[in-house]
Amino acid sequence: MSVNITVVYYSATGNVHALAEALADGAQSEGAQVRLRRVAESAPASTIAANPAWTTHRQKVSAYVPEVSHDDLLWAHGLAFGTPVRFGNIASQLKQFLDTCGSLWAAGQLADKTFTGFVSGQSRHGGQESTLLALYNSAYHMGAILVPPGYTDDAVHGAGGNPYGTSHPSGPDGLLPPPATLHAARYQGRRLAQLTARLQSFTTPATTAWASASSS
Repeated sequence: MSVNITVVYYSATGNVHALAEALADGAQSEGAQVRLRRVAESAPASTIAANPAWTTHRQKVSAYVPEVSHDDLLWAHGLAFGTPVRFGNIASQLKQFLDTCGSLWAAGQLADKTFTGFVSGQSRHGGQESTLLALYNSAYHMGAILVPPGYTDDAVHGAGGNPYGTSHPSGPDGLLPPPATLHAARYQGRRLAQLTARLQSFTTPATTAWASASSS
């Protein structure tokens, strides 16, 4: 069955954006309807202007990647969130958007959605795993269902073997993700779409009717 997947990310110079596109491609290859969305930029204009790569990427994606809204989360059966590594934690821009989702959480509107994450940071041991774990704290509060890649495919090992989610150490030059890492991100998107579809198959009208009869 076709499911809806929303990929939400923040990217300054393009590394997380590249992972987001690959993950979205993977989900689409499984027949999922996918929305690729970026969170709003909150860094000062002077800071962005001081980094040519940041300026160029922001201008590029502004033309074709819409900013995320609450409707994008409500529409989705499955969610994927991507962020740069910031001191072992998620970027403030993504955190700011998540902080606006309290009303959705309080109404239970984010519960039972699948959830996976992906990250990029300069160094391999600079907090990539801890950033994913920090991101997943939001999923716990939502009541979402985590779908990490685990060690379920050789693509995970080919990208460095991070079972929590695809991660890219960009190095001091900020290199974009290599083919092996993009391959892992596509696999993560396929896995998210596959498991989301399986879960959605349990919410057919017949299943719902059985559940109502059992509780009466």
